[in-house]
Amino acid sequence: MKSAAPELLPLLKQYFGFTSFRPLQEEIIRDSLAGKDIFALLPTGGGKSLCFQLPALTRDGLTVVVSPLIALMKDQVDALQASGIAATFLNSSLTQDESRKRLRGLHNGEYKLLYVAPERLMLSGFLTDLQTWNVQLIAIDEAHCISEWGHDFRPEYRQIADLRKHFPGVPFMALTATATGRVREDIVSHLKLREPKIYVASFNRPNLTYRVLAKNKPYDQLLSFLRARPKESGIVYCMSRKSTERLAANLSEDGVKAKPYHAGLTPKERSEHQELFLRDDVRVVCATIAFGMGINKPNVRFVVHYDLPKNVEGYYQETGRAGRDGLPGECILLFSPGDAVKQTVFIDEKTDPHERQVAREQLQQMVHYAECANCRRVELLAYFGEEFSADGCGACDNCLSPRETFDGTLAAQKFLSCVFRIREKNGFGVGLNHVVEVLAGADTEKIRNWQHAELSTYGIGKEHSRPEWAAIGRELIRLGFLRQTTEKFSVLELTNAGAAILKSRSKVTLTKPAVAPETKVHHIGEIACDEALFERLRELRKKIADERDVPAYIVFSDVALRQMARNYPANEAEFTRISGVGEKKLREFGDAFLSEIALHLATNARQIFAEESFVVPIAQRSSLGDTARETLRRFRAGALPAEIASSRDLVVGTIYGHLATAIEAGEAIDLAQLIDAEAQAEIAAAFKRTGWGNIVGARELLGEKYDYGLLRVFRAAANARRG
Repeated sequence: MKSAAPELLPLLKQYFGFTSFRPLQEEIIRDSLAGKDIFALLPTGGGKSLCFQLPALTRDGLTVVVSPLIALMKDQVDALQASGIAATFLNSSLTQDESRKRLRGLHNGEYKLLYVAPERLMLSGFLTDLQTWNVQLIAIDEAHCISEWGHDFRPEYRQIADLRKHFPGVPFMALTATATGRVREDIVSHLKLREPKIYVASFNRPNLTYRVLAKNKPYDQLLSFLRARPKESGIVYCMSRKSTERLAANLSEDGVKAKPYHAGLTPKERSEHQELFLRDDVRVVCATIAFGMGINKPNVRFVVHYDLPKNVEGYYQETGRAGRDGLPGECILLFSPGDAVKQTVFIDEKTDPHERQVAREQLQQMVHYAECANCRRVELLAYFGEEFSADGCGACDNCLSPRETFDGTLAAQKFLSCVFRIREKNGFGVGLNHVVEVLAGADTEKIRNWQHAELSTYGIGKEHSRPEWAAIGRELIRLGFLRQTTEKFSVLELTNAGAAILKSRSKVTLTKPAVAPETKVHHIGEIACDEALFERLRELRKKIADERDVPAYIVFSDVALRQMARNYPANEAEFTRISGVGEKKLREFGDAFLSEIALHLATNARQIFAEESFVVPIAQRSSLGDTARETLRRFRAGALPAEIASSRDLVVGTIYGHLATAIEAGEAIDLAQLIDAEAQAEIAAAFKRTGWGNIVGARELLGEKYDYGLLRVFRAAANARRG
């Protein structure tokens, strides 16, 4: 990857406190400054905002950011102003005097960035003003809101496309953290992006652990989970408004500070509850899907889905609110098949047949994810069309505690035969629950009316309970032996594969239902540090934030505090090496934090942290994907990454990714072929200082000397050596 333009890096450090870019940021910024339209899909926490914030500092005019939520605007503007950047927002939360003052500032060219809601854009008076403010870029944040195929469609976003005729020469930048291929195409098409440069990062969030727990006394499960994490904050998503209020009240009574959040609260109540959460005065928000998109809180350590989400895309977006700072985050889904039944009731109330069909398909995909025995990460990434090449991620329940399997040949034969016999007798199919009732030998009105007690499969399944048979049926659907239609009356159909299995009586292996183990995980992204000092620094941060009336993370992120509590900076030069420390934050907060660290060391011994503080779970040797295997073959034949990339029309970063994946999958490579012993020692020293989970921090310490991909390869190799 080419190095950054010289004028960008000083600005990056001065205002944002970083000395290097995250993946794809540099390329996006370069293309933006070249006046190109851009579509960028970067994961939550992947640094989307910097892609338009940094270019704004280099331009003479104004960057306009279209943002969907008032809270999101205020949050980002607070953070920018804390870093010394002239930014403002205009929305309905301001008084007339405040609005007039900001408009005067915009007319006088005092601001670099303006955040605005989509509804305001097309007001004639505002458009006239906008055309006098020397607009240099229009950035559309949360761009998936434009698409009717997205999980969070907002009609008011559709009018943004009209800006093109008013600003024909101004480049557009569309950004989102989640979008399927269909939604991406819709965004590019509707915004009329002109020959856009398209950037799609990996959907993988390696610092997140995914678990699905069998729902059993869910409140007790949740309370136990929260009590085991007394100092961590997170979000609990519920299906209904009533659930959020009941849950928040119960948690508060049990000593866990919690507040509800849903669309039925007044704007003032929603704002107050959100602010309490952002400032760590409340550590849990119990919310419907109305909460989250505008939340820029980096230290959300967990997201719990108390009820089943409607679709995988929404689930991915919501879980993505955990661990935005790169530190570990936990994503827990409490699953009961009964939740799917409740969702189906709501779907059946939809009057539009197409909407109903789409909703059924999405729900089936969500249930498939919840019940699958495969790696959660593989399933999640596959939904977005991305292949996860390693054999298991080591950071989900199915990889950490694989579920038991059993010989399900007889059960499969009974179930498939029952589906076949019902259609043979009546000429039509039935739903999964009715098949279960026939196997169980139930006496229902439908069984009597359709004379299903006469079937040879009636009552032959009494060795399994009804829930067990339902789970078996759903797994046969996942295995492709049955197909479930998505019309109003969902029925089961035997597939060709199912018919073949039924005829041949081939062996079928099924998975036992999920249980809820508590497995100790060494999380990816973890930064080991002096926990006592970390708590002192958190208290200092909270005090300063409260004095300034801003959320705590506006002062410093948890990543920064953990680096301080690991490296014990003793002077300004050492303090500036902490991730996120720019010039203004050094001036304003440096003395206070350096003093707190010195006070701690006056009465506490300095702790030493070994390499083993970070461990990437290594999968057992696996068959790599074809493209990664080809890279490995060429590398072992003596080709360098740059040569492999050139000959295969790939970027060097992709080649490094292949090599790292190969190491993590158990393959051995000669690291000396990439870097000499001196460089290896230098990189190891950087990781020891920042923690092995912090590639960004290590690269900052090393300047521009080494590619992100090379650092990932080195880390994978070092971890493999440690076993």
